[in-house]
Amino acid sequence: MSNRISLNPVSYHGAGAIQEIVNEMKAHGFKKAFVASDPDLVKFGVTAKVTDLLKQSNVPFEVYSNIKPNPTIANVQGGVEAFKKSGADCIIAVGGGSSMDTSKAIGIIIANPEFADVRSLEGVAPTKNPCVPIIAVPTTAGTAAEVTINYVITDVEKERKFVCVDTHDMPIVAVVDPEMMSSMPKGLTAATGMDALTHAIEGYTTKAAWEMTDMFHIEAIRLISENLRSAVRNEKEGREGMALGQYIAGMGFSNVGLGIDHSMAHTLSAHYDTPHGVACASLLPISMEFNRDFTGEKYREIARAMGVENVDAMSQEEYRDAAINAVKKLSSDVQINPKNDRIKEEDLDQLATDALNDACYPGNPREATKEQVIAMFRQLM
Repeated sequence: MSNRISLNPVSYHGAGAIQEIVNEMKAHGFKKAFVASDPDLVKFGVTAKVTDLLKQSNVPFEVYSNIKPNPTIANVQGGVEAFKKSGADCIIAVGGGSSMDTSKAIGIIIANPEFADVRSLEGVAPTKNPCVPIIAVPTTAGTAAEVTINYVITDVEKERKFVCVDTHDMPIVAVVDPEMMSSMPKGLTAATGMDALTHAIEGYTTKAAWEMTDMFHIEAIRLISENLRSAVRNEKEGREGMALGQYIAGMGFSNVGLGIDHSMAHTLSAHYDTPHGVACASLLPISMEFNRDFTGEKYREIARAMGVENVDAMSQEEYRDAAINAVKKLSSDVQINPKNDRIKEEDLDQLATDALNDACYPGNPREATKEQVIAMFRQLM
C-alpha cells in the first residue's frame, strides 16, 4: 500500500508574506488577476491589502465578491461567468474557506467545463485538467483550504453540503501572512481555531492516518493548544502560532481525510447555516467520546500535545478522559457555545442520514448507526 502526499508547490509564511504575491504573478507570467473575496473583507479593507499591492505594481485585476460564508452553487456559477468576462489568467483567493472553496470550484470548472453544473464535482470527480492557477491568501486561521485538495459547496435546493476532493484544485502558491488575520473578531478567531483543532484531531485518528501525517497532526495540536487563547486576545504571537498550526493541520488531513465530526458539522451548516467552526467545536468532545475505544493510544498523545501533565502515569481510560477534557477546556476558554438551539427533533432523522452520506464519514475510525448519530446530535440540543 502506498500513501500519497499533495502539498503546494510554493508557500510563504510570516508577517509581510503578502509582498510575495506580485513576485509570484510575475514569475508565472500572469497578466491579470481575478481576486475572489467575500463582501465583508472588501467592505472592511482587508482585501485592499492585496489589491493595493497589485495597483502599486500596475497589475490588472478584477474583484469578485458574490460569495456567502457557506458558498453556494449559484456563487460558483456566477464566479465562472465573471471569470470568463474578466480576461484574467489566474485567481487570487483572499479570505477564509468560503473564498478559497469558491475559487477552487471556479478554477476547476473553467479548466473542465463539463462539470459546469457544479453538483457533478461531488466526491472524487474525474477531472482531467488542473484548475486555473490559484494564489491563496487566507484571512482566517482554521480551514487550511490554501493547502488542501478539498472544497465544500452548499446545495441550497437540497439543504446539504457536498465535499469535493481533487488534486487538480491545489493552489499553486499559499501566502500565509498572520497580519492578514489580525482583523478577525474574537468569535471568528475562536471558531476557525477550533475547526483547525478538529482537523488535527480527526486527521490523527482517521483510518488512513500514517507516520508522516501523524507528525503533522501532533505538531498542529500542540501549536493550536498553545496559541488559540492568545490569538483570540489578538496577540501577535498567538496569531503567528495559529497561522502556522492550522496550515500544518491542513498538510495532514488533506491527505488522509477526516471523520464523523466533520460529516455532522457539514449537515448542521447546510440545514441551519451554523458557522462551520462552531459546529465542529461543539461536536468535537462528543465525537471523541464516540470514537475513544477505537483509537488505540492516540488520545494519550493528544493529551500530551495539549499540555496535560503526567500522561504516561495514566491508565488508558484516564488519558482518554484527559484528552477529551482538554478539548472541552480550550473550547470553553475561547467561549464556544457547546449547544445548538436550532436543532429540531423532527429534523434528526434527515440530519443523521445526511451525515452518514457525507464524504468525510468513511474516514471515521468507528462505524456508526443512524441511531447513534441521532443520539450525538441530540447531545447538542
